[in-house]
Amino acid sequence: MHFEYAPGATPIDPDEALGLIPVHITTQADLNAWEEMNIVEGATWIKRQKIIQGLDEGLIRELHRRMFNQTWLWAGTFRKSAKSIGIDWTQIAVALRNLLDNTAYQIEHQTISNDEIAVRFHHQLVLIHAFPNGNGRHARLMADALIMSLGGERFSWGGNMSLATSGVVRQNYLSDLRAADNGNLEPLMQFARR
Repeated sequence: MHFEYAPGATPIDPDEALGLIPVHITTQADLNAWEEMNIVEGATWIKRQKIIQGLDEGLIRELHRRMFNQTWLWAGTFRKSAKSIGIDWTQIAVALRNLLDNTAYQIEHQTISNDEIAVRFHHQLVLIHAFPNGNGRHARLMADALIMSLGGERFSWGGNMSLATSGVVRQNYLSDLRAADNGNLEPLMQFARR
């Protein structure tokens, strides 16, 4: 299979590509459609979870597994290779623990708004880039589940458009993530509610 990546997407290395489960997939469009069906199952599962009480590494991994378990053998497993984005793969568990602790503190002490807690969580989860693939989709679904568990409305992420394929909405999302990387979270906050 030849993978064609949208701008800003994380390429799958050859070893990870061997983990593709469905043998009938031959195009990127087929893969995208298959992953979307699998992601619906993850979305259904996460809606039933109590995020505030169970925000931990196990939940992070389990959601990714449920989102991609019919697509990739490594679903729910942290990456073991360097990527063009994300922290050093050997630091994923520590960075994730820090993110979870910080988020729990923000929730308990209400140091910032619930929307900001969830958007910061999303941004940091994308920045960590824990998995070989699907990090943005996973982080958006985690943030949606988190904000809803805090009593808020699900995010629209640029108008509920697909961010998996090229286009203006994806470009805006990536630009807003880069702004957040540089300390300006406001564009991503606005994008999340646009």
